Amino acid sequence: QLQLVESGGGLVQPGGSLRLSCAPSGSDLEYYVIGWFRQAPGKEREEVSCISRSGARTYYTDSVKGRFTVSRDNAKNTVYLQMNSLRPEDTAAYFCAAGGVCTTAEMISTSYKTWGQGTQVTVAS
Repeated sequence: QLQLVESGGGLVQPGGSLRLSCAPSGSDLEYYVIGWFRQAPGKEREEVSCISRSGARTYYTDSVKGRFTVSRDNAKNTVYLQMNSLRPEDTAAYFCAAGGVCTTAEMISTSYKTWGQGTQVTVAS
C-alpha cells in the first residue's frame, strides 16, 4: 500500500527558497500522478501544483507560477517542489498526494486518494 512522506519544510525569510520532497513507501512513485497542496491555518486546502507520471505535463496555480517548479526523478523515486521567491502568504502546511487528475489546465483535489502527513513551510522575517 502506497504511503507518502514529505520533507524539506522549514522557516525561511521572504525571498528565500526551499525544496520540498515527496517520497513513497510501499510502492514506486513512477506509477502515480503526484499533486502538491497546501493549507494555511483557518483556510481551505489549496491546490498548488501537479505532475504527470512521465513528468511531461505539469500544472501550477496562478499564485505560484514563475516561482515554484515541480519535478520528478523516477529513478530516485522522488517528486520535488522547488519554491523560490517565497512570500509570507506561502506559509502553510504542504502535502503531496498521489493518483489524481492533473492536466495543464487543472488539478482536482478530490481525485487524490493517498496523502502524506505534510511538512510546514513558514515564510517570515
